Amino acid sequence: MGDIYKLQIARDDLHDQLGQGLPTGTITLIEGAKGSGKSAILERMIFGFLSNEHSVTCISTELTVKDFIDQMYCLDYPIASWLLNGRLKFVPVYPLIGNSRNRKDFLGMLMSSKELFNSDVIIIDTFSSLVSNSLRGEENSINVLGFFKKLTGMNKSVVVSVDPDEVEGEALSPFESDSHVYLNLVVSQVGGIISRNIMVKRFANTQYRVSPMIGFRIEPNVGMVIEITSVV
Repeated sequence: MGDIYKLQIARDDLHDQLGQGLPTGTITLIEGAKGSGKSAILERMIFGFLSNEHSVTCISTELTVKDFIDQMYCLDYPIASWLLNGRLKFVPVYPLIGNSRNRKDFLGMLMSSKELFNSDVIIIDTFSSLVSNSLRGEENSINVLGFFKKLTGMNKSVVVSVDPDEVEGEALSPFESDSHVYLNLVVSQVGGIISRNIMVKRFANTQYRVSPMIGFRIEPNVGMVIEITSVV
């Protein structure tokens, strides 16, 4: 078994539920519809990685740097010092390419920006919205996976979130089958109560316990709260 990029922080036990952290040299796919909590989980992961002295690059489709800092501090995940010392690199895509610009060449732009991939963990949120124009068909997906696998071959871990409604089904198939860790977010409502759950569909390369289902909620000034019980 390889090493782990740890997630442990004192206020929740996500690391215990999720194999103590992500194995090094792996690809993690986080799949969920809009509003399912993908960004919130990634923000918790970012804080956990940084708290355990790992470096992170986060490429975001939705937030400016200010928005990101505000959001993290709203969840009591203070990250300004890591931004200043370079352990955290945050790349806001929207201000760089604009929402209305054609994104067909984004995959090429992404893969040619080598400085973005020097960190231990590379996070792309939301990957599907970045490449919805260029990630058409299984062949392009395989090419992107090949690039990610070069990174994992250097013991880096890649985490991508996707909204299945943004990408053709066959384009996601290689990611679903080849990712070492595959998490599916499910939102349900029972009696007016909204339940959010992480369904662990795959978690390879770990010797630690992984819960098959992790209920969670997000609270201001608290961050992620792991539920003791959950309803699906």
